[in-house]
Amino acid sequence: MPELFSFAGLRFRTDVAGPLSQLTCPPYDVITPTQRSELLGRNPYNVVRVELPDGDYAGAARSLAEWQRGCILERDPVEALYGYRMTYLSSGGERRSTLGVVGALALEPPGQGILPHEQTTPKAKTDRLELLRATHANTSPIWCLCSQEGLAEAIGAVPPAAVATSMDEAGNEHQMWPITDRAVQAAIRAVVAAAPLLVADGHHRYETALAFRAEQGTGPAGGPGADGPGAVMALVVELSAQQLEVRAIHRVVTGAGSGEAVLAAFEADYELAPAPGSGGDILTGMVARGALAVVTAGGAHLARPRPGSAAESLELDSARADTLLAGVGSAELAYEHDPDAAVGAVRSGTAEAAVLCRPATVAQIAATGRGGLRMPPKTTFFWPKPLTGMVLRAW
Repeated sequence: MPELFSFAGLRFRTDVAGPLSQLTCPPYDVITPTQRSELLGRNPYNVVRVELPDGDYAGAARSLAEWQRGCILERDPVEALYGYRMTYLSSGGERRSTLGVVGALALEPPGQGILPHEQTTPKAKTDRLELLRATHANTSPIWCLCSQEGLAEAIGAVPPAAVATSMDEAGNEHQMWPITDRAVQAAIRAVVAAAPLLVADGHHRYETALAFRAEQGTGPAGGPGADGPGAVMALVVELSAQQLEVRAIHRVVTGAGSGEAVLAAFEADYELAPAPGSGGDILTGMVARGALAVVTAGGAHLARPRPGSAAESLELDSARADTLLAGVGSAELAYEHDPDAAVGAVRSGTAEAAVLCRPATVAQIAATGRGGLRMPPKTTFFWPKPLTGMVLRAW
């Protein structure tokens, strides 16, 4: 079963480095080159210098070392688990929050205590491996889901003290605080250890951490603190609808020949009907009709599986879209979580079509994980993303 250990985190001293909102950044894989430049312009100590070093891994290691010597980053005096709360507006406009805990998760091969919840697309792991080799640090947490009830209650057992707060670019509030009470730590660890964890976000970083551990010749983590490459920094959140905002990831299609070819491919197994105009309106119609949507330069259509068709037997819109698009010419897919951006790519002529999907439900995610199955790649987009730089784990 999963083991979550406390660790002495590295954290920014805001009295020396500046406001925390100037020092944190999004996870590496959603940062564009333009955003990277903007983040560095906000503050010379922005953690993007380490999180996304633009190939200069030795420079990332130097920055990490220099910031510790200069008291920009300071190691906590005692080992802790870290409470982490994200407060945001839901897709429905409601103010919500997600409460989790950051710790050092002992590494083990996926399949028993740690379960992937979706397939991954081919992606170079060299970048993250080179960063681990150079820095011996976890700069951003992977995100795992705990199917055992009671995690949020255990995290909130003691009122937080010394809360660090940062705002992300979307206006979401991120709060973190150390949990040093041994009894509370034990209660949290017991909940986490009671059932397998699903990897929600960070499959590639988890696989890279396993590769680095093997490269270092070390076995599974053991002992308090889980120092070194035997563990990976992880945010663990309870797998419940109250704690999670799950959004869809849409498909942007090129190489199919034309948008009409994509639309024609849907006609055999789907009932097509005109959809309302913009991305948000289309999504509303999708939910009401139980349909996905196909957008071409000629317009948008709701596509509902025909009764008795092969498409009807598939539960997820991502599976329906990927199965059908695999047979359309030489179609290539790009992935976009913003429906307006997906539709905009078609309207601008940079894409031939977009297929908009409804999000997977928390119940579907839980059932998939418990059954030892995986969803298609790029099915779930958990929102918001935890910030890099709230705490770092280094050894």
